[in-house]
Amino acid sequence: MTSSTTLPDSVTLHGYTVPTALYIEGQWRTTEDSFTVENPATGEEIARVHSGSAQDALDALDAADRVQRSWRSVAPRDRADLFRRAHAALLSRSDEITTVMTLESGKPLTESRGEFALSADFFLWYAEQIAHLHGTYAPASRGGYRIVTTHQPVGPALLITPWNFPLLMIARKAGAALAAGCPVIVKSARETPLTCALFVRVLEEAGFPAGVVNLVHTTSSSSVSEAVMTDRRLRKVSFTGSTGVGSTLLRQAAPGIVNASMELGGDGPFLVLDDADVDLAVEQAIICKFRNAGQACVAANRIIVHKSVADEFTAKFVAAARALKVGDGFDPETDIGPIISERQLDTVTRLVEQLREIDAELLTGGSPVESTGYFFEPTVFAVRDRTSAVCNQELFAPIATIYTVGSTAEAIEFANDTTYGLAAYVFTRDLSRAVAVSEHLDFGMVGVNRGIIADPAASFGGIKASGLGREGGHDAINEFLEPKYLAITVDEKEALA
Repeated sequence: MTSSTTLPDSVTLHGYTVPTALYIEGQWRTTEDSFTVENPATGEEIARVHSGSAQDALDALDAADRVQRSWRSVAPRDRADLFRRAHAALLSRSDEITTVMTLESGKPLTESRGEFALSADFFLWYAEQIAHLHGTYAPASRGGYRIVTTHQPVGPALLITPWNFPLLMIARKAGAALAAGCPVIVKSARETPLTCALFVRVLEEAGFPAGVVNLVHTTSSSSVSEAVMTDRRLRKVSFTGSTGVGSTLLRQAAPGIVNASMELGGDGPFLVLDDADVDLAVEQAIICKFRNAGQACVAANRIIVHKSVADEFTAKFVAAARALKVGDGFDPETDIGPIISERQLDTVTRLVEQLREIDAELLTGGSPVESTGYFFEPTVFAVRDRTSAVCNQELFAPIATIYTVGSTAEAIEFANDTTYGLAAYVFTRDLSRAVAVSEHLDFGMVGVNRGIIADPAASFGGIKASGLGREGGHDAINEFLEPKYLAITVDEKEALA
């Protein structure tokens, strides 16, 4: 066990004590190395967090491996009781967690509260499912024995979480894994480790056994993940992030045939058909595009509008975008918080330059906001040239691009012209069109007349370069379970004689 003589294992923020150490086998562990966490609204340091090494990650895997058999043997009702205690503890800490989330991610406090509510709902939903993980029973096709199918936990799981939804991602992943009976090693995002730490502390206080939940913060993500991924005791990895990093993890998973779930990039088309309720489409597009400053994999990436309503939609959308207030997340009037980092702000600025280079028409915004933080104006472009690479890449920014099409068929064709397949959106008043268009969109999820689609009971995930597997719903728990088939000989004549 390493220790630090200069850096404490917690920090006080807005009156709340927040852990800054690693959490391994029921102990908060300090290290010699550390990194800075910034408030992106000010660019100021708010904490220094202990940075784990590959050995720390392997120690966490040791702990998970030691406890896996005892954890999977916990009675379903007992495991569900732990979840309910954790859910109650989460609710009691809502102000603390949402305050810290806004501090380190920059998102408006109203958005942090919304993320908190959804995260808590996920944990409650998993608690309700634990006692209902059933198998099947059937006679063999030619008789003589019975086919019994049950399910067993995959085993120790590595959960790699992103910075854009720091509570939701760990609650959704860890909830499913722990409900299935898998111990976990959580690797937090470097930008937002504090929210993750508060969540783990809640699980600790709820009574989850030592070794079942482990947390590693690090500045050496590649070495940490490689060390764990190449260890044969790891049986599952669940990652949310870029397609590039996901591909690297899949290559690391290949030699050991590690079960993998990947929730990767998106290029979400937002289709506004000729019979759409334009006002509703504008309202939902604003939410879907600019929530979390556009830093969401399910954000509206390409807004595809039928030419008959394009002028009306564009005028109303631009007016609504201009009305959005950019500012500190603790200001109750703020609609859009900062970009997560200076590096990401530079990326957003380059995207604007790329769109200008293809003669896209800037309708509003387009510049960083003069501030000590990392703010960018809500920006809207009308794009005519669809051949540029920028038209098929994930923007991940408060930049909306509007494309005009002449028919529903053209809208579907352009929507599907991407390597990604996470989320799409369709706006129409006609139920038959909504169903037919949704079925022809090559995406894992489709929102019909709505821009927010996440729900604890829903299967969340994509196809193609957007990933593998699902989070949420019954599918999420099944991602952490392996079916086991028992062939049981039954001699009816002898048994019934």
